[in-house]
Amino acid sequence: MKLLRFGEHGAERPGMMDSDGNIRDLSAVIPDLTGQTLGDAQLNDLRAVDPATLPLAPENVRIAACVGQVGKFVCIGLNYSDHAAESGMSLPDEPVVFFKATSAIMGPNDDVEIPRGSVKTDWEVELGVVIGKAAKYVSKEDALDHVAGYCVVNDLSERDFQLHRSGQWVKGKSCDTFGPIGPWLVTRDEVPDPQDLGMYLEVNGHRYQDGSTSTMHFDVATVISHLSQFMSLQPGDVISTGTPPGVGMGQKPETYLKAGDQMTLGIAGLGVQTQKVIADS
Repeated sequence: MKLLRFGEHGAERPGMMDSDGNIRDLSAVIPDLTGQTLGDAQLNDLRAVDPATLPLAPENVRIAACVGQVGKFVCIGLNYSDHAAESGMSLPDEPVVFFKATSAIMGPNDDVEIPRGSVKTDWEVELGVVIGKAAKYVSKEDALDHVAGYCVVNDLSERDFQLHRSGQWVKGKSCDTFGPIGPWLVTRDEVPDPQDLGMYLEVNGHRYQDGSTSTMHFDVATVISHLSQFMSLQPGDVISTGTPPGVGMGQKPETYLKAGDQMTLGIAGLGVQTQKVIADS
């Protein structure tokens, strides 16, 4: 299934895509698409719903973040060898873990704001993993059983805040609008191999990132198992699993986002995001 949320800020509704690519309103079936509705039993109930019996969403409706009420937004850094090299950093022995504030989460096509004082706002297309079943001390072999589905994430980053303003990376990762997720949450049964997904990102029509999840240093199962040794992962938590090469910081000369730019990014089978860049008001 391709599940999503739609509607204006603060009035989002749950939905699903039908076989013709139309958005169907699920709000008479579930109150929202959150951790409480992402377990295997709940998803099986949704699979039994005939989309044709559901009302159509309004045309040209806003697509919201594909998961609501996210508890944790966990990110993995330096998880592609080529990206580590372009960043001038060594591949880690264990996953590099940091967090984005959940207030950064927004819809996949909402405007991205360049924060005040920013001089190095950058892009990162990433595979997002949405947890459907609580995970604590899980093995790598069982890790994917805890996944509800997958989505596209743009892990936007202000490199000066991230690397030169002291402390952890979270400063450069958590600005408002720095966490577009969606358009869809694609359930794990439709993604038989999360390590075989092409991904790309373009700015103003120029393709900067063109990679594959096959080149991850730590695969999805390893990441979930590793995180679960240090914290319980709860239904609705989102894990962003790292980016392939081609970020602005790695260009020669370095290239960063400015007001008026447009980003387009996608992952095979998981949909496409398009964001206009604006200055923070």
